[in-house]
Amino acid sequence: MRIAAILLAAGSGRRFADASPLSAPDALPKQYILLGGKPVIRHAAEALCGHVSVVQPVGDDPRLVEALEGMACLAPVAGGRERQDSVRAGLEALAQLPEPPDLVLVHDGARPYVPAEVITNVIEALKAQPGAIPAVPVADTLKRARDGLIESTVSRDSLYRAQTPQGFHFPLLLALHRDHEGPVTDDAALLEQAGHPVALVRGAEDNIKLTLPEDLVRLERLLGSMPLPRTGLGYDVHAFEAGRPLILCGITIPHDRGLAGHSDADVGIHTLCDAIYGALAEGDIGRHFPPSDNEWKDMDSARFLVHAGERIRQRGGMLINADVTLICERPKIGPHAQAMRERLASLLQVEIDRISVKATTSERLGFTGREEGIAATAVATVLLP
Repeated sequence: MRIAAILLAAGSGRRFADASPLSAPDALPKQYILLGGKPVIRHAAEALCGHVSVVQPVGDDPRLVEALEGMACLAPVAGGRERQDSVRAGLEALAQLPEPPDLVLVHDGARPYVPAEVITNVIEALKAQPGAIPAVPVADTLKRARDGLIESTVSRDSLYRAQTPQGFHFPLLLALHRDHEGPVTDDAALLEQAGHPVALVRGAEDNIKLTLPEDLVRLERLLGSMPLPRTGLGYDVHAFEAGRPLILCGITIPHDRGLAGHSDADVGIHTLCDAIYGALAEGDIGRHFPPSDNEWKDMDSARFLVHAGERIRQRGGMLINADVTLICERPKIGPHAQAMRERLASLLQVEIDRISVKATTSERLGFTGREEGIAATAVATVLLP
């Protein structure tokens, strides 16, 4: 039996992206985030390659080719607006092969950890049935709700959570996709609607789909990558300038002068960004947001810190702690330190107890002692695979 796999990579991963309070300028779709040093979708492709004759990626992002470089995959084909459109595109591409497959597996590119037995279970079931999907029984009690109140308890008997790869006889799935109009939740639903049996085979609790940022931690553990701590240091200085608001660590502080700079000149956030980029060995804030670029003129520095936090997650890491010290004679930082901690924690999507903000003076020495500006230092420690 000739077996092919369709690897879906056309999705934008909105639920993953929406977990961030702001959109980063270069946020990656979740299937291209590095996990254990490799893109998520490459892990998914590697899991399939030992079981199929050919893999057909579906997606038009140029990063797809780079992510699968060196693997025995066909050239990607463009996906569609809906999932079924992308599957159909993959099926039509496989139909054009000199020898179209007998069986086809359809797999989500955001499921990087697929135990081999899950794939073999699906393929084995296709010897007797036209379709098969891996699934795990629902273990939690289910509630039906209305307006935030429980309406009833739903019996979990005979309920399962569907996973991928889902497997089918290729000619049948191709014909059903060509004939069907309208959305479907998955490919098994097409067979169900047409009256064809679909087998349920044992899935795996670890065959999770990367949906939220916290899923990365679990997937790193499953893939056996031992994260190591890395520490970065940051230092920044901004002079006072009349007529500008004073913004420190994301909080507007009452003062007679603000700070001079290309962006909003938030010296606290700038130095924290430098500390994070340093821990990641990714240069400094000027590398990512050049002051020569007018796009960042008067920009809210919160945007920069969101980007730094997302770079940690895109590298499969997590922020352990960050400590910011503001150096100035005035204004007094103490009354605002808690609000600053809360703002930084929110932007970085971490618990507030991982963030420290404190202040000191230079005992009236130097430019900070003469109240010509504010300096800041920061230390950030991250765990990276």
